[in-house]
This record gives sequence, C-alpha cells and structure tokens, in this order.
Amino acid sequence: MRTILSLLTIAASLEVIVIYAGNKPNIVLILVDDMAWSNLGCYGNKYIDTPHIDRLASQGMRFTNAYAPAPICSASRASILTGKSTARLHFEFVTKDDSYMHPPDTQMIQPPITQDLTLEEVTFAEMARDAGYHTAMFGKWHLTQQTDQHLGWGNTHGPLQQGFETGSADKGSHPYSYWEIRPMRFGKYQQNEYPKDALTENAIGFLKQEHDKPFLLFVSHYYVHSPAHTKCKWLYDKYKSRLGESATGKEIHFAAMVETLDHYIGLLLEALESTGLGENTFVIFTSDNGGQPDLTHNLPFRGEKWLLYEGGIRVPMIVRWPGVVNARSTSDIPVTGTDLFGTFKEIMGATSGYSDNLDGESLVPILRGLVDSRWEERELIWHFPYYHTRMNDTCPQSAIRKGNYKLIYYYEDDRSELFNLGEDLSEENNLSSRLSNEVEDLKDRLLSYLQSVEARFPVNRE
Repeated sequence: MRTILSLLTIAASLEVIVIYAGNKPNIVLILVDDMAWSNLGCYGNKYIDTPHIDRLASQGMRFTNAYAPAPICSASRASILTGKSTARLHFEFVTKDDSYMHPPDTQMIQPPITQDLTLEEVTFAEMARDAGYHTAMFGKWHLTQQTDQHLGWGNTHGPLQQGFETGSADKGSHPYSYWEIRPMRFGKYQQNEYPKDALTENAIGFLKQEHDKPFLLFVSHYYVHSPAHTKCKWLYDKYKSRLGESATGKEIHFAAMVETLDHYIGLLLEALESTGLGENTFVIFTSDNGGQPDLTHNLPFRGEKWLLYEGGIRVPMIVRWPGVVNARSTSDIPVTGTDLFGTFKEIMGATSGYSDNLDGESLVPILRGLVDSRWEERELIWHFPYYHTRMNDTCPQSAIRKGNYKLIYYYEDDRSELFNLGEDLSEENNLSSRLSNEVEDLKDRLLSYLQSVEARFPVNRE
C-alpha cells in the first residue's frame, strides 16, 4: 500500500509540473515577524480582529502543525531561504555586530555568532530567477552585518546579491521607522484609518507592473516585532477596552499592531485580485518564530520566542492555491518553513541541481491531499546551541519531533525532556523517566543528524 501511495504522490507531483509548465504560477510569500500561533482569529484568537488573514485561511489550507525552523528570526529566515536546517548552515542565532558579547559566566562556551548568510548558499530567489521568474523582495532581511543601518540590506550580502532583482528595505509604518529619533506618540488618524505603509505600497506597486513572465514576490514584514506601538488612538482604545484592565500597555499596543498588519495584508491580497493575478498565484503566509513573552501569550503552548517549546517554534501557516488547494481545508501534518524551498522548486519546475543537502521537502503532496505515512513519522529537528538571558533563561538545547513524540535535549547537564504532543499540547508532562527507550531512540536520532551535518556544539569550560 505504501508503494502505491508513493507512486500516486509522485504522479501527482509530475501532474503539477505538467499543468503549469506552460503557465507557471506566480508565488507570493508573506513572512511576518514574531507572530504567535494564537494571535489570529482563524487559530482561535477571540480578541484581535484579523479578518483578511482569516479570509485567506478560508480560501485555502490552514496548517495546524506548522513550525518555524528556529525560535529566532535570523536563523529561521536563513533556513526558509535555503531549505537547509540551521545546524547545517551554521546559522543558529541572530546576526550581531562585532560589539556583541555573549552572556558572561555561563557553564558552556557557545559557538561564534554567524554574521552573514554566505553568498555560496543558494536561495529560493536564485532558483526562481534561474527558472525564469522575476524576483522581488520588500522588507526585512536580517541576514547580514555589512551595513551601517539597523536591519539594513547592505551592499554585499543582502537580497540583491542573493537572487532578488528588485526590492526595498523600507520599514514602512513599523515603529522601527521612528522610535529611535522621536517619541512614540499617537497620530491624527480617524476611526478605521490606518497609517500608510511604504512596504505594502512598494509590494503592490510591483504587482501592478506589467509582467511578461511569472514572478516570485517576498513580502517580509517587520510587524509585529517590538517595539510595540500604534499611532492610532482609536485602535489603542479599542484593545484597551477589549483586553481589559489586566492588559499591559505593551499588550494593548501589540494587539493593535496585529490588526494593522492584517489590514496591510488585506491591501496586498486585494491588489492581487484586482490585477487579475490571483487565480494563478500561489500565496503562502507564515511567521518566523513564536511570540515575544512581554507582548503576547502563546497559549495553548508552553514557552515563547527563544525557546524550543512549542510556543517558540509552532507558527501559523496558510496556503492559497486556486485550482489545487481546497478551500477551508486543514492539515495536521507536521511541516516546517524549511519545506518552502522544495515546495517552490516543484511548483516552478526548477532543475534537480538545487536538491543538494536540502533538509525540507516539497509540500505539494500535502496541498493536493495525497500523503502517505512517511509524513506522519518524518523527523523535524531544531538546534539552538546558545544562551539568551534578556527575555528568558535560554540555555543550549536541541529538539526533535517524530510522530507525536518530541524530545528536547539540554547540553549543560545531558538532560532530556520527552512530550507526547498528541495528548499534551502544552508540554506539561515530561515522560522521560517513564519512556526511557523512546528517549534514547530520539536522542540518538537527534545527535546522529547533528553530527552528520557537522553541527556546531557548545563546549564545557575547562
């Protein structure tokens, strides 16, 4: 039976390539920053209005077991762009300049910080360009230090050197644009009026150009990363009332930022439809990691950004692909942002030369409803060999999920935690003392993989 299903999956994949060989679909990737799984109405949030993203979910497939490749942005983005794990890339932390100092007096010595995504790595933009796509990116890169601007692209290791033919790093209406140069105050915005966002306007401008070939558009939002602030007093008052007296000012501002982001995404999707491009465009929406703990909760999950508990790595993922993906469909298959490279490769009909050392897989079989048992049992791996003490007491750790079992391994004391996510979504019941065989099996699988890709490990101080 498994052989038959595998053959059907291969046939379905070939069918996609044949169908779109003469009219390849456009691709729009919307990546948001620090959005928790539980920030959206379509994932159960009852307080924040996200009608446009919810509508996108109703038009396509909503993944309930989607993961970021890392619990932090730079590492996650590097994996999404290349289809390789952070361990294989040796890009496991946030890019930092030379002044950054590791936390002092830690038990273990951490690997050095990786500052740039090397030009030797092939991104999905380079693959798309070679496959005949026009490539564009607008927004956050955060994969280089070759710049004198905060989150700037630089001139040596930015998107324009990694396959994107056009784009802009403009921060738009995000507080990054003004928080360092003037106080964060409310502006003169009427009810239901939002600030204009240059990032979104630039992306819409690209959509409205004449296109003589398919395009790949990467819209990489700075929202909803801190600092949390809305310029709209009406939005602040709305969520102050809705969230109640126990909510902090940061939490209120954050909720307003989520709604504002939803508005911008709505404008982008509206432009896609008004230009007549929507019917032949693959749209995917996801986040680079979980929510920041002082701004939002990640319930029902344990943990938050910077941690390998579910709250740090499980994220929303939504795909709309008219004619291929059924509306109002869901998938419980565990997937990761690392899978996007292989997915784009199959959709574009790119050559096999881009398959070397990929850690992700194409999601096309899932999107077409043709999966076999290997998807349920495949191994997803995370590697974070660092400390981070600003928000929480993160220590060097790695994790693996296989089926419903998830193991988190801590390097300081050679300790493992084991959870059954099918029964314990909040990771409250550590099963490691009761299921020693499962612990050893998953630990061996985790460490064997990490050694096979020559991962960097923390080492004890002498």
